[in-house]
Amino acid sequence: MSLQQRRRGTRVQVGAAAALTALLAGCSGAGGASSAGGDDTLNVLMVNNPQMVELQKLTAANFTKETGIKVNFTTLPENDVRDKITQDFSNQAGQYDVATISNFEVPFYAKNGWLHPLDEYATKDKEFNQDDILKPLQESLTAEDGKLYAEPFYGESSFLMYRKDVFEAKNLTMPEKPTWQEVADLAAKADGAQKGMKGICLRGLPGWGEVIAPLTTVVNTMGGTWFDKDWKAQLTSPEFTKATQFYVDLIRKHGESGAPQSGYAECLNNMTQSKTAMWYDATAGAGSLEAKGSPVAGKIGYVPAPVDKTDSSGWLYTWAWGMQKASTKTDSAWKFISWASSEKYEKLVGEKVGWANVPAGKRASTYANPDYLKDASAFADVTQQAISSANPRNPGTQPRPTVGIQFVDIPEFTDLGTKVSQEISAAIAGRQSVAEALKTSQALAEKVGKEQK
Repeated sequence: MSLQQRRRGTRVQVGAAAALTALLAGCSGAGGASSAGGDDTLNVLMVNNPQMVELQKLTAANFTKETGIKVNFTTLPENDVRDKITQDFSNQAGQYDVATISNFEVPFYAKNGWLHPLDEYATKDKEFNQDDILKPLQESLTAEDGKLYAEPFYGESSFLMYRKDVFEAKNLTMPEKPTWQEVADLAAKADGAQKGMKGICLRGLPGWGEVIAPLTTVVNTMGGTWFDKDWKAQLTSPEFTKATQFYVDLIRKHGESGAPQSGYAECLNNMTQSKTAMWYDATAGAGSLEAKGSPVAGKIGYVPAPVDKTDSSGWLYTWAWGMQKASTKTDSAWKFISWASSEKYEKLVGEKVGWANVPAGKRASTYANPDYLKDASAFADVTQQAISSANPRNPGTQPRPTVGIQFVDIPEFTDLGTKVSQEISAAIAGRQSVAEALKTSQALAEKVGKEQK
């Protein structure tokens, strides 16, 4: 499995034990140790996805050449890097000055005092242009105290991808803003449109960042929620049950072969190889589908995430740069963060690597750049609209106790979401009913809800 396949979507699988340690540790640790080297050396810990690997290749000849600051990178697979970040930041060991974190971690990392606020730097650095960062991403990286704790490297939402040529051949019309029922109807009609082609691909693979991510957006738009505002678990509520039954039925009737083992990577492969007519997933997938050499480039249409009771339902996710509170090299760390998240860096990638490879989804200026729009014209507008319309504080139809669209933003959700995903995946496989899966899941969620109270 390629690095790109391993990462994409919202596969934010923090180790449960590490995340719980993160929550309980509070402001633990003496926090005075600094990373190796002087102020002209930074240690950066990051996930090994394609965009970060590209950054690593470009740093020495550009950032280091301009600033004199050498950057020592440590890159690890996502699960490993999250555990290592949690360990280093919770102890405030200071081994790493900067690390890739997401909008999932920011709230409790900030609350525990593990991150250095970035407001002062962002305000003073006029060239960085903080106002250019898309508002939903700014808000998702701002903690309850109103301070900004990370800068986005790239952002993503979710949308529906479909084969325009297949729809035309079958005389099918994709609505500009489809409902889930319309999608289900289209999946039935597109099923078998070509030999071996299924109507739709949806994640069924266990993992709180796999099947739970898209499923929760369906739950939200169909009126459900994991917890009500008082932390009472709602997994057996009529709304949650309806959404889950709908999702499972759609996959079982018109979804991909091997659905219980299919995640982002497998659905991307199915769409690329013409094994599926539609795919609901991360906006980041479009870059791979439209890449040079892709057999389906130019054949895909993109529309907003399907809805039911809400106006929008796309998720929100960002890989961002967080500065460890214990770092003694804050000025140098900001120089790196501001460069890696800058419009200048996007231009560098566009010119050196290709505009389709730009770490987009974070700046308004990206979507006004004619060079980028030329290469990403098929999906750029829909992606920007999806990110702009995402509302982590109110993604559904009823109040909830914390932020999050495709996840519940508490450390315990890594374990809860993973266990629930195993139950849902078993229902997709036909080993149990949705009612049975949700009965077990409700009991798990009730324990977490009581702990939050």
